[in-house]
Amino acid sequence: MSNTDPDPTAIQRFGQGMSQRVERWMPSPFLFAIILTYVAAVAAFLSEGAGAVEIATSWYGGFWDLLEFAMQMVLILVTAFVVAYHPWVKSGIDRLIRVPNNGTQAVLLVGGVAMVTGWISWGLGLIVGAIFAREMGELADRKGMAVHYPLLCVAGYLGMSLTWGWGMSSSAALLQATEGNIFMEQGVVDGVIGATQTIFHPYALTLTVVSLVYALILLYLLNPPEENRFGISRYVDIDGGDEELVEKQDLDTGKAVDEEPDVVADGGHPDDVAADGGDNPRDDDGSDPADKINNSKVLGGIIALTGIGLTINAFMTQGLDALDLNVLNFGFIAVGLALYTSPIDYLEEFYDAVESSAGIILQFPFYAGIIGIMTGTGLVDTITEFLLSIATPATYPVIAWITAGVLNVFVPSAGGEWTIIGGPMMEAGQELGVENGQTIMAYAVGDAHTNLIQPFWAIPLLAITGMRARDMFGYAITMMILLTPYLAVILYVLPYEMF
Repeated sequence: MSNTDPDPTAIQRFGQGMSQRVERWMPSPFLFAIILTYVAAVAAFLSEGAGAVEIATSWYGGFWDLLEFAMQMVLILVTAFVVAYHPWVKSGIDRLIRVPNNGTQAVLLVGGVAMVTGWISWGLGLIVGAIFAREMGELADRKGMAVHYPLLCVAGYLGMSLTWGWGMSSSAALLQATEGNIFMEQGVVDGVIGATQTIFHPYALTLTVVSLVYALILLYLLNPPEENRFGISRYVDIDGGDEELVEKQDLDTGKAVDEEPDVVADGGHPDDVAADGGDNPRDDDGSDPADKINNSKVLGGIIALTGIGLTINAFMTQGLDALDLNVLNFGFIAVGLALYTSPIDYLEEFYDAVESSAGIILQFPFYAGIIGIMTGTGLVDTITEFLLSIATPATYPVIAWITAGVLNVFVPSAGGEWTIIGGPMMEAGQELGVENGQTIMAYAVGDAHTNLIQPFWAIPLLAITGMRARDMFGYAITMMILLTPYLAVILYVLPYEMF
């Protein structure tokens, strides 16, 4: 280090130290899920006195409970992925990554874009943030610009770990906005709680804007001095010649692995290629009626415009309260079809997107099993009752945030968690005089906040950026720790009633 180089600040040293420790100790996301299963089992045994048979039976009983919700979540991710990879979006990203003049500006830009798009849709924010981080890392490497790639990837993850909980794809808010939801059936609430009381309420919008600014300040403070920054080439082989950003990844190592040939989109198989390397009589030249139907922009365009029209009509007739999980997914499917127009082009991009969500599809049942352990043995009731017992009207939003954060470590599914404890949370809030909308929004940010320690939702980002969880989660955990006092204070002091 030269005499002119500044020494790292205290916050920079903290981030670097945490990064080094996590890189040594953090397992892959799937092993993280398995370890948490054992942790939940031990906690149920120690807290509730549950035996091995009861724990195992509860685990199996909950294993498939989130299939419907898991499908909705995967659709949010996959449909957003397809939109994010459209050439128009990609060209916009290519232009934006050329704006920063140094590594600090690069980190701030990626973080800002990820948080804004994450508010629109957590799936869009996650994928756009990942693509942005990867593209920015590669451009910086080519230009010789010093960018700290692990922090860049964390910046790309901030939409999923902060703003999405208050945004248009907030699981708890959208579930409460859905007619006939479980809490209406249970009599906890008399009717739907519309998005104007949660997502589009000035309380949530204020939280979103102020928190976005605060997170950007933290990114600025955490960015290490140039001589301590490690670029993308330290973690990813960017000279392999593969133009695709999303490769099949070994999630334990974060490195690309050899793939078997993919089945082609129309149901054929790569083995249909002639053995001698020549043309296969089954090869398509686009002139057959079937090919024209597959690529018909008329067929694709009509159904896309119909879907967009129905989505717009829902908002025109019901206002912002029309927003729920099904409307969100339907709208993204329609927009994706409108962008690609050709049905077969949309289908092929959809296939790639599904591959990126494979780890989530596998792990969702395991986390549903953890829900089974926690509910079947009474562990979740014990945790919730303890936290709610110490709440007052002033501290209740903070308690709701802490409750969600604790549960999210074990069960990274905001909707799954909310179906378990949403009823008791809202009933307790009602007794304390806290509005349901404030309870939901305070809870939602707790779920988002601890995604910075829970790598489940980072799986697609890891695949796109080429990182291992342990390479970036040191800085992610540092961000979580530094956000904690801020969120506690703002949830305590910011009133819902003043708006």
